[in-house]
Amino acid sequence: MMKSFFEGIQWLFEQILFAPHDLMRATELDNWWIANIVNWVLWGIISYYIYYWTTQLKIFKDNNEDEQDTTAHSFLK
Repeated sequence: MMKSFFEGIQWLFEQILFAPHDLMRATELDNWWIANIVNWVLWGIISYYIYYWTTQLKIFKDNNEDEQDTTAHSFLK
């Protein structure tokens, strides 16, 4: 009973959940750019949100709405 349960989990991960990774691994042998498009897209998304975050921080700093306390915790005073 337990052996078939764990074999079912193995089948789920190997055949279903890791299928996109197997596809990217097979594609890498043909074209490096296509295989790494996911990485480039994620880098673009991360770069955009870092830019957005820093501009929002600047807006709050310019409006004097941020509270900068040099002590992180009360016991450091």
